[in-house]
Amino acid sequence: QVQLVESGGGLVQAGGSLRLSCAASGSIASRNAMGWYRQAPRKQRELVASITSSGSTNYADDVKGRFAISRDNAKNTVYLQMNSVKPEDTAVYYCNAHVPMAWGRWGDYWGQGTQVTVSS
Repeated sequence: QVQLVESGGGLVQAGGSLRLSCAASGSIASRNAMGWYRQAPRKQRELVASITSSGSTNYADDVKGRFAISRDNAKNTVYLQMNSVKPEDTAVYYCNAHVPMAWGRWGDYWGQGTQVTVSS
């Protein structure tokens, strides 16, 4: 079924850049809406960025202009380019696939997460 594997997390200094990758099984990334979420310690998981199968993107207000989500259909991979990172960006980042199902229902699938730590 759906398998999502994140990579690219690590320690980065404030103002630096990082690129996260989400490798999806089959053609999941090209056929479905994909998203990046993050969860900081003791905080709720929040949407960072999303991209639809048609290429439309959406971003959380606090990452607009700094982060960019993209997709490589040939590699069935979704990326999150993180620029000008801030300590507030520190969190576990999760890849998500939003899959349409029968009768108007949707399924959400998640990767294992990758830790991003931004030092000041």
